[in-house]
Amino acid sequence: MTISLWCVLVAAILPIVCTGIAKSGRGFDNYNPREWLGRQEGWRARANAAQANSWEALAIFSAAAFTAHIAHAPQAAVDGISIAFIIARLLFILAYLTNRAALRSVVWLIGFLLCVSLFVVAA
Repeated sequence: MTISLWCVLVAAILPIVCTGIAKSGRGFDNYNPREWLGRQEGWRARANAAQANSWEALAIFSAAAFTAHIAHAPQAAVDGISIAFIIARLLFILAYLTNRAALRSVVWLIGFLLCVSLFVVAA
């Protein structure tokens, strides 16, 4: 399996990590988790939002990575772009948790452009 495809797995785990962060500590209601998360504020709410955005990002990244794989794009380039995407997503989550909105937007854009670049190298 390629590094890029391992990155797809990592990208699929990131939203789960964000959810774990949002639910960590005391008071989590496992009987009504979505309702409980919807009432949260501060870092818990931001972690939950990062979780939702991470699921959204997974769709385009997965499509881009699999497209590059199927098209037999240059593997070194695909792997490098995929690793850069994971780094961008980690920075995005960190920026979200620490309430740095401008940085979060810039890093999100970088991650999106990395996904686009996977399609470009596959062309």
